[in-house]
Amino acid sequence: MNQHVESDSLERPWAQAARQPRIAIIGAGFSGIASIIKLREAGYTDITCFERADQLGGTWRDNTYPGLSCDVPSHWYSYSFELNPDWPHRFSYGPDIWAYQDRVADKYGVKDAIQFGNAVIDLTYVGPEWKIRSEKNGEEVFDFVIAATGVLVNPSYPDIEGLDEFEGAKFHSARWDHSVDLEGKRVGIIGTGSTSAQIVGAIADDVGHLDVYQRTPHWMIPMPQKTYSSAWKRTLKLFPGLQRFIRNRMRRLMEASFGEATMGNAKMQQRIEKRCLKHLKQQIPDPELRAKLTPDYKATCKRLILCSDYYPALMKDHVDLVTEDIERIEPKGLRTKDGELHELDVLVLATGFRFNDFILPTEVYGENGQSLRDFWNELPRAHRAMTFPGFPNFFMLEGPTGVFGNTSVVDISEHQVGYVIRFLDEMKEKGIAAVAPKREAYDAYNANMAKQIPKTTWATGGCDSWYLDKSGQPNIYPFSPDTYRRDMQNPDFSEYRLMEAVTAEEGSREVA
Repeated sequence: MNQHVESDSLERPWAQAARQPRIAIIGAGFSGIASIIKLREAGYTDITCFERADQLGGTWRDNTYPGLSCDVPSHWYSYSFELNPDWPHRFSYGPDIWAYQDRVADKYGVKDAIQFGNAVIDLTYVGPEWKIRSEKNGEEVFDFVIAATGVLVNPSYPDIEGLDEFEGAKFHSARWDHSVDLEGKRVGIIGTGSTSAQIVGAIADDVGHLDVYQRTPHWMIPMPQKTYSSAWKRTLKLFPGLQRFIRNRMRRLMEASFGEATMGNAKMQQRIEKRCLKHLKQQIPDPELRAKLTPDYKATCKRLILCSDYYPALMKDHVDLVTEDIERIEPKGLRTKDGELHELDVLVLATGFRFNDFILPTEVYGENGQSLRDFWNELPRAHRAMTFPGFPNFFMLEGPTGVFGNTSVVDISEHQVGYVIRFLDEMKEKGIAAVAPKREAYDAYNANMAKQIPKTTWATGGCDSWYLDKSGQPNIYPFSPDTYRRDMQNPDFSEYRLMEAVTAEEGSREVA
């Protein structure tokens, strides 16, 4: 149970008052669940997790579209402290991932720390505390805030004239309307990324006709899917060390292939492209269709798609790949710029997410009332992908310039939680009231990011990816994931302002 102080002010900094820090976590997806578990293990038990939905799960709760699966192997896309010998498949489907999250939450008693259906409206720093205003509780005071809101949260809707005029059923892939029967219907899907590829393969045999609207083709390799037998699951239960070996091997394989290619390994880049082109040729014998599906940029410029049933679906007689630009949406369907009206009963928007929102639209106000939205000015950056100068005692998991791409964000966020705990331990040991990165450390770190990112295929591959922000550069970590993990395990406290007192009356005093 939470043991928080019920008052307008927590009076003395927690590390100086020999009490538990009151910690707020925003979001109950993979990162939020891991935060609750690991904080409690480290002895920090006064935790309140705000979750706007009525269930935990984050993106695996919100996304329920047909064919939903993960492109990271199951044994790696899971917590290192809670390995799962019962994964049904090498690459898990959405319901199995959500069930895993729910089971872990039950096992570790996580749900008693979560306030479901209680969205955070805004956060305001009044040193050394944070005042959080939520929908149900009004204003409360916390010592420390962990934003675990994720990045695949806010759906991105296409800017197409007439979008609201369509008379048929219409929904975003992340808000799938299961009340709509697709049987025999004329369905159109805008977008050809990984989500669209999964949906197209899953619904092609059910619909009457399917139009797939493609702006840009994607590089794709077959998903090496495998169904695990009962005997194999029993073996993993008997030998947990084997599970860890498999997890580490899968990590090394993915990071040594796609990861190396993104960082400039030309040979690996060529190997990936060759494999993709071979797959395309094998699946699409029609040279005209194959030309439409062949990208004109490097394979690792975007997140590589692992899918085995998208190309076969496009070969069906009742499925059309539409590459003509959409001019507008009309009540009866989509009109392309060649003048043709594509009549539809159902329109699916597989148009991704606003990747650079992060915690927004929740407003965050730091020292002197500085708005995080204004601080970013549409160019989200962070120190070590987690913290921001002028926002003490505020850590963001999976923040700007983070380790994304074809990797396990579950693994990365687990290391980030460890980083947060190391700071809490340092604060407790030295009686520190607040911590925030120094501006010069933040500037130097992001200058190094900016210097390195042009060397990666995310920047040089010739594509327009969802990692790009207002600067035109990818907002993503340009070094190896192992480098980032090591940084998380060994925080450099000299990069931070370590303040022993921070109040409006006293100002701030930094610990030498």
